[in-house]
Amino acid sequence: MDFEPTYTGEQEKFRLEVRAWLAENLPSGIVHPADPIDLTTEQYELRRDLGRRLGEKGWLWPTAPVEYGGGGLSLDYSVIIEEEIDNVGMTLPPYYDSGGKLGGASILVWGSEEQKQFFLKLIFRGEVRTWQLLSEPEAGSDLANVKTTAIRDGDDYVINGQKVFVGSGLGCDYMWTITVTDTEAKRHENLGWFMIKADLPGITIQPMDLLISGGESGAGSGVKNTVFFDNVRVPAFNLIGGENQGWKVATTHLELEHGTGGRISRNWLVDRMFEYCQTTQRRGQPMSKDPEVRDRLVDIYIEAEITRLFNLRNYWMRHSGANITYEGPQASYFRKQSGLRQATAILDILGPAAMTYDPELGAGEGHVEAYMRSALIALHPGGTTDIQKVIMARRIGIGREVKEKAGALA
Repeated sequence: MDFEPTYTGEQEKFRLEVRAWLAENLPSGIVHPADPIDLTTEQYELRRDLGRRLGEKGWLWPTAPVEYGGGGLSLDYSVIIEEEIDNVGMTLPPYYDSGGKLGGASILVWGSEEQKQFFLKLIFRGEVRTWQLLSEPEAGSDLANVKTTAIRDGDDYVINGQKVFVGSGLGCDYMWTITVTDTEAKRHENLGWFMIKADLPGITIQPMDLLISGGESGAGSGVKNTVFFDNVRVPAFNLIGGENQGWKVATTHLELEHGTGGRISRNWLVDRMFEYCQTTQRRGQPMSKDPEVRDRLVDIYIEAEITRLFNLRNYWMRHSGANITYEGPQASYFRKQSGLRQATAILDILGPAAMTYDPELGAGEGHVEAYMRSALIALHPGGTTDIQKVIMARRIGIGREVKEKAGALA
């Protein structure tokens, strides 16, 4: 059975246009470090430059409305752009930016027209990069337990508190976060959702040096930070969705973060493993000739392909307006568990070499070592595996009289 999308002649013509544009506009000198923490400022700026070029074209966020800086394209054309970006080893956006996929989507659903015009154009055109600030020392999986406060004072809110496990390396232009706006109201009815300029007085960003996540993003997301707010004054205009409506706004980006957003990309580590095993000798013959190695390579390929198809399905559902229930957390749960199974299979093939950067001992010039770490780390962010199971159960009605609805995406 062929699960791949098919395209019309007009769409294939558009693919050639995208391919030619990328050949002309992809900055020269871009490299892909195995670990995002190794992304240099120079490499980051090359990615930002590509993002701005894509934004001018309307291709940074292809399906976003044109009036807010997006491309206004249909699903099929968006998939083509994502596929071609993936073919040149990049992502869309080509740098870590939670604003477009998550925060921007929340503003699009819950923001006023004035807020959409102001914030979304900056995000969708690639003029700013944003971080999400959600977790706190006392609020992770239980996000509604946040303690950071935002107290109204005239035309501003004064924010005090602390956020952890934040963002990436190389800074950001805006942050979006959820805070307590009413210390006396009930849970879920006491929160506010803010866009905050990152250079406001009273904001301190402190890298969490002992907690560095691995990964394949190549966009500087390996670094995590603690962000402190000390009497930070934020204009009331930056409150999205209204006072004490923050949880409602958060359900949109949480829905996407929990897997409903989907993605169009291959797991390039699988290709690296196949190439490595075909070209590396073990006991006088290529590793790929070993029946046990071949079996484990097939296991890796199947795991990666199922994950990709789940993501492809969710990408289509999210952008086509299909009814969404359990599909997001289902894909997220499988991706997290599958990544761990793939890491185990790679360890079976390479042995201790999988845990080293040494190109003479390991595969993929450090990409495998980074993946081995990220497979463990990935079980937690964006909702743990246990959280994904809880959401799935609620969506299909287990233990509840009324099934939980997915967060609003439009």
